[in-house]
Amino acid sequence: MQLKNMSLSITSKPRKGGPRSAMASTNGETDQVLVEEKSSVRIFKLNRTKQLNAISAAMTSRLLELFLACAEDSSVKLIIVKGKGRAFCAGGDVAAVVRDIKRGSWKSVADFSRKEYTMNYVIATYSKPMVSILNGIVMGAGAGVSIHGRFRIATENSLFAMPETALGLFPDNGASYFLSRLPGFFGEYVGLTGSRLDGAEMLACGLATHFVQSNKLPMLEEALIKANSSDPSVISSIIGEFSQIPNLKKNSAYHRLNIINKCFSQRTIEDIIVSLKIYEHIRGIVTICNAVHERLPNRIGI
Repeated sequence: MQLKNMSLSITSKPRKGGPRSAMASTNGETDQVLVEEKSSVRIFKLNRTKQLNAISAAMTSRLLELFLACAEDSSVKLIIVKGKGRAFCAGGDVAAVVRDIKRGSWKSVADFSRKEYTMNYVIATYSKPMVSILNGIVMGAGAGVSIHGRFRIATENSLFAMPETALGLFPDNGASYFLSRLPGFFGEYVGLTGSRLDGAEMLACGLATHFVQSNKLPMLEEALIKANSSDPSVISSIIGEFSQIPNLKKNSAYHRLNIINKCFSQRTIEDIIVSLKIYEHIRGIVTICNAVHERLPNRIGI
């Protein structure tokens, strides 16, 4: 893993005693991320169920520490990341950030952001395969800790969104990178409107690499552990045995990708709205226009 050329300074290092001690470390903060060691597989489970596993500063530090430790541990061949409860991760802990800002603790906010973006980079350039099981809500920072990885498994329970624009922020956690690489201008549509996608839509547009029914997840994990492999082709093949191609709902915006491409390819937000209104008037397109009209005007002051 090549981190030497990073312009960001990584301060979260494995604790004294090496990778094993970093894995075994337990206290109130690290309990926010549960770690299971099963053969050559390490399972990181996000564990803030009351907050829908929203990423806290402590959780970010712990995850970064674990990823760096496993990168140096030759006995680890595969990382699995999942959430406890009904969410994978509903985003960053915005409430905590607001509290810090009100107290004037700008350094805490800056440290949180730096570690979070560093973690995104580490995941995107990770030397070992990573499987994210997105069985539930995946929003904001939850996308940052999963979508940058090699394998992303959606289920019938998945619900994806980048809702940061509702707060006046750009799609965060590297979303400008992965959204811009979705088919056509679908990423621009998702990023600007904060629209929610289900598991079938995530697979169709490429946010997910596989779709597995949630009742098959325990068997999939068992198969991955038993395989004892770090070969991406082997891992992909195993996941493929449990995967399926789900049908998109009739009202899915993805069915209207041609209209999205024409409207969201415009150079400005104002032009996008004008284009959508034209399509609404001429063709009676309601679904997309309603979604955008509800969201965009408030965000750009129209």
